Amino acid sequence: MKELLRKSSIVVVAIGLMSMQNFAKPVPAHHKTSTIKKGGWVSLFDGKSLKGWHSFNKKGEVKNWTIIDGSLVCLGASADASGGDIVTDKQYANFELSWSWKIEPGSNSGVMYHVVEDPKYHTTYETGPEYQLIDDNGWPDKLEEWQKTGCDYAMHLPNDQKKLNPVGEWNTSKIVFNKGHVENWLNGKKILEFTAWDADWNKKKAEGKWKDYPDYGLAKIGHIALQDHGHKAYFKDIMIREL
Repeated sequence: MKELLRKSSIVVVAIGLMSMQNFAKPVPAHHKTSTIKKGGWVSLFDGKSLKGWHSFNKKGEVKNWTIIDGSLVCLGASADASGGDIVTDKQYANFELSWSWKIEPGSNSGVMYHVVEDPKYHTTYETGPEYQLIDDNGWPDKLEEWQKTGCDYAMHLPNDQKKLNPVGEWNTSKIVFNKGHVENWLNGKKILEFTAWDADWNKKKAEGKWKDYPDYGLAKIGHIALQDHGHKAYFKDIMIREL
């Protein structure tokens, strides 16, 4: 009996030592990194500077955007929809992008993605699909449905889940792009989804506004852009999560 107890004690001790070794075994560095980065949200705006942003196709100081009460504000200095946009320094492929925004009466702006910088492009929308932001009710001219807030501009229309807050109040929006699957969200509701580069997408591009822009929407990676359409627009809580 004593011999049996002695052998049992040895087995228990051995198992305990093995357990301690396994517990103490360090996690491989690459596992640690992937765990930390996976699904992590990153702020694209620090609330006090334009760090991480620059003017589309330009270097130097950005003069037509500023910071007011923690918001990134377009001053509306651009004479038209060309030349005043700012873009992220970094490029993104698959992502979830969220932000808060508001505009003034009669204002127009937008958020683009997969924007390509090159001297041959004069504007961000020549390559980047746009989440439209506009005063749906107060715009001085008649708006087509594909020109209204929440649209995948000139391509896809929002559904009946679209609930837009009055001009001057904050809204929240989100774009999800994941290997061609695209979703636009507004104030917590998914208002449209589509598949980039499928037959329907190509048909819409070939027959609509973008038929004369051969590189529109083709890039699979690019910059995030905020549009200066010659009107004041406010942005904050700009966050991105790479997928």
